[in-house]
Amino acid sequence: MRVALVHDWLTGMRGGEKVLEVFCELFPDADLFTLIHLPGTVSPIIEARRIRTSPASRLPGIARSYRNLLPLYPWLIERFDFRGYDLVLSSSSCVAKGAKAAPGATHVSYVHSPMRYVWDRYDDYFAPGQAGFVTRTAMSFFRGPLQQWDRSSAERVDVLVANSEFVATRIRRYFGRRSEVIPPPVDTRLFRPTGDAPGGEWLAVSAFAPYKRLEVAIRGADLAGVPLAVVGSGPHESRLRAVAGPRTRFLGWVPDDELVALYSRCRALVFPAVEDFGIAPVEAMACGRPVVALGRGGARDSVVGGRWEGDPGGVESGATGLFVDEQTPEAFARAIRAVEADPDAFRPEDCRGRAEQFDTEVFRARIREGVERWMGEGPPGAPGGGPAGPGNPAAP
Repeated sequence: MRVALVHDWLTGMRGGEKVLEVFCELFPDADLFTLIHLPGTVSPIIEARRIRTSPASRLPGIARSYRNLLPLYPWLIERFDFRGYDLVLSSSSCVAKGAKAAPGATHVSYVHSPMRYVWDRYDDYFAPGQAGFVTRTAMSFFRGPLQQWDRSSAERVDVLVANSEFVATRIRRYFGRRSEVIPPPVDTRLFRPTGDAPGGEWLAVSAFAPYKRLEVAIRGADLAGVPLAVVGSGPHESRLRAVAGPRTRFLGWVPDDELVALYSRCRALVFPAVEDFGIAPVEAMACGRPVVALGRGGARDSVVGGRWEGDPGGVESGATGLFVDEQTPEAFARAIRAVEADPDAFRPEDCRGRAEQFDTEVFRARIREGVERWMGEGPPGAPGGGPAGPGNPAAP
């Protein structure tokens, strides 16, 4: 069986690239297609593939400006030639699912998110204050056509796989399709308790993007009077530093071994974003630490939320964190104080046990079993065909 792997772009190691790593390991002879590849920015496992890129990858300065080419990407992804491949397996948060498999081939798309830039996260990227006038004007023109393409290209995919129930809901809303949910992998052999006793410092781990709402975590920790370590970087660092108090320290991105130590020693992770899935909560739990998270988005898939801090019943047995109802510093400060008042309410073994359900080997086994099943079910819409294909639309 000839396999083609498709990924939006290779410009750094994030959650999507961890998924792609497993795909590369499962199909070591597969060719890898991507719009843009910046050599040296992804793991050796990925770099060792035969990587085919679009013409955009050769443009001067593409490392700084690749996000500005969004309106061109649907056209570019459709130019790749997949004749001769039996399986096209795409990892998509933007346009990779738009790859056109050859007639008779099967296209399985692992969807990290519908194209968030043009759907529910549009204002996070293109509202006044987030983008310049020219960019906002251009996107107001391209948004409609991009939405139409995102929806129509999903109809070509044989099997859609969502990384969370939250993303599966968005796939139903925007594409009118069902999807199978397989959460992304976390290496729980790497992320594990170090044996150090947790201290009083809280932790936030995130890229510094507007929709991550890190200012909520920073101000919430400050209101609660607790120290906060922030791991990450990004274009909004100056804004975040402007709202930080003296108890907050910015560490930038740190090596994995240092991150494991930070997780293991922290009081808890604070996670204020509405994420498609969210890897950081699982990493924290793998290290035995609980999570205070917004009760929306992908965190609902991973964190076992205890009762709200105002409930006299306290924290439920087996809980691995608290869910916050409001995305405000005041609400997060209340939850932080609740954990501070009873730091032993969350058992490290419960947190660790929950994280192990998302281990890389679990993901690998589910994808391997899924591919065997999807390839054997026949074309979607045929008798016994694929459960998420065009012939099997979303349930009402």
